Amino acid sequence: MLETGEFGDEHEGRPGVLLAGGTEPGPVHFDAGSGPTVHQSTERYLYDGTPGVPVATEIRGACSCGRRGTPRYPLGWEAVERRKPYLFDTSGPEDDWDAHIADVQARTVPCRSTSRPSSARSRRLTAPTAEGPLPAIRAAATLERTTRRAAADAAYNLDTVAGPDRDGVAQALGGGRQTARSRLTHYALRR
Repeated sequence: MLETGEFGDEHEGRPGVLLAGGTEPGPVHFDAGSGPTVHQSTERYLYDGTPGVPVATEIRGACSCGRRGTPRYPLGWEAVERRKPYLFDTSGPEDDWDAHIADVQARTVPCRSTSRPSSARSRRLTAPTAEGPLPAIRAAATLERTTRRAAADAAYNLDTVAGPDRDGVAQALGGGRQTARSRLTHYALRR
């Protein structure tokens, strides 16, 4: 799974698989015996043609936001070691996802306080961890309270000034409309 701390699970990336016809298969289901749940997965290495599982012929970049990369990369199962099927080159899809994240970041609203941390700011934030765990926890708690207040005030001001354009807010935050709405509501309720 490819992740960025900035966007959380809104933009988790992975190499997605395609079948011979160019379709994206559904998840592989595992029956673990009796019980109400059936495990499922879309990990690329599972689509190797094992009985009951389709064979993937290509991979491409995929993101949890629904975006799929255009470039397709052939998947030659003959070159994949059967005992370690998860070890094959995924650099193409990973590069596609990196480009997608760069595009998402370019469309978000700039945030001076986090975009390029100064070395002085980094030293101030990491200094408590060098002093031991308790000062680090205290610093984290202080930072949480400060960010909670700042987020609540910003959400309140956004709502009262002009009423937020949901698509604009989603793009500015780098996520979907539902996530943006949920985040604004969460912050506003903490005021």
